[in-house]
Amino acid sequence: MKVTSVEKKEKSTVELTIQVEAEEFETAVQQAYLKNRSKINVPGFRKGKAPRKIIEGMYGSGVFYEDAINAVYPGAYEQAVKEQNLDDVGYPKMEIVEAGKDGFTFKALVSVRPEVKLGEYKGLTAPKEEVKVTEKDIDEEMKPYVDRATRLVSVKRKAKKGDTAVIDFEGFDNGTPFEGGKGENYELKLGSGSFVPGFEDQIIGMKAGEEKDLDITFPEDYHADLAGKAVVFHVKVNEVKEPQTPELDDEFAKDVSEFETLEAFRKDLGEKRTKRLEAQAQNDFENAVMEQLVENMECEIPDGMVEVQLDKLMDDYAMRMQSQGISMDDYMKMMGMTPEMMRASARPSALRQVQIELALTAVADAEQLQVSEEEIEAEINRLAEQYGLKAEQVKAAVPTADLTKDLRLKKASELVIAEAKVGKAKKKAAKKADEEGAEGEEKPKRTRKKKADEAEEPKAE
Repeated sequence: MKVTSVEKKEKSTVELTIQVEAEEFETAVQQAYLKNRSKINVPGFRKGKAPRKIIEGMYGSGVFYEDAINAVYPGAYEQAVKEQNLDDVGYPKMEIVEAGKDGFTFKALVSVRPEVKLGEYKGLTAPKEEVKVTEKDIDEEMKPYVDRATRLVSVKRKAKKGDTAVIDFEGFDNGTPFEGGKGENYELKLGSGSFVPGFEDQIIGMKAGEEKDLDITFPEDYHADLAGKAVVFHVKVNEVKEPQTPELDDEFAKDVSEFETLEAFRKDLGEKRTKRLEAQAQNDFENAVMEQLVENMECEIPDGMVEVQLDKLMDDYAMRMQSQGISMDDYMKMMGMTPEMMRASARPSALRQVQIELALTAVADAEQLQVSEEEIEAEINRLAEQYGLKAEQVKAAVPTADLTKDLRLKKASELVIAEAKVGKAKKKAAKKADEEGAEGEEKPKRTRKKKADEAEEPKAE
């Protein structure tokens, strides 16, 4: 193998022209022949016994070239990248130039780690929402507890919205009962919208024991044969129930919590909501700071680097779905999506993750941040405890280089956040949609530093 040319291209890519010598290619062609000969029928020879020259005479001299090239080029590519000291960060694009008895030549477009020109990263400013929990907020926190403690009790009056009517019903299409249109002692909450439009409204005002015919027209987009049809439902109300909420007192607090008084229960709910909102506000602040960090750097990101990150996102998502007992294929069918649609929707997130990683790596380099053996060991123990594994299992599953990289990025992130201030974010120009990484664009993806007067408020990731 030898590299015959090296040419720098746009968006942090390098095109290598790689030549595989005749001897190595001939060996690969012979191996391809030995692998495939049993699949080829040649008249006059037992299956798998036909000589290579006979097969090549029948199907052409290049009949085994494709398999031979596929077997050889990965190793040749890897060797060429190493020889040229390229930091390969993406999937290469291959193009066969020529192939024959003298060997074969191919071009490889290599995605290399882009150069990052780090802008301002200390003293960044971003807004942070001030958390204030009101009595109304605490009432919202109590609502699930109140709903669970609410009971339905029978009432001797006309049904109204919010009541639950226990009904028998049967639907008729031109006097004939239709499938799925019958139910007995069905508890229907009036106003829930769980039945076809107009059904619940006509039950409002009925009493227990009362019967009535309801004229209903199914929506045009209704399933099966009933779409757009006018039908009649015969309904009998067996019982009307109203929700009875519990008395909000100390006894209620004892029943639904570990607290002895309603005051203590409400105080705890308020403190928990405050912590939750404070955590969200901090998270939004940190995201806004990272947004500015990315905006302040200059970097051309190769498509291949984004594709690698996109594959990781898809794999992670598939694993999460699998843990819930759902395959990705089934999930996409339920959502009416294709793999291409899934990737397109996740691509902006993949691009942003790449941008943040490059920016934080540049900060770590600028600050000469290092990770000690003790810190790596502590992280291994933390992961072991988190996932219920032994430290040796974590070491076997996670390469030390990956742990070191993650800890270094974490240090850089903590440094940037610690140096950031709460305040009005600096204004900057909005990015064009095509900078989000669409393939085929002519302009390179560039995250560049904006002038203060080019104005638009950043949005938190």
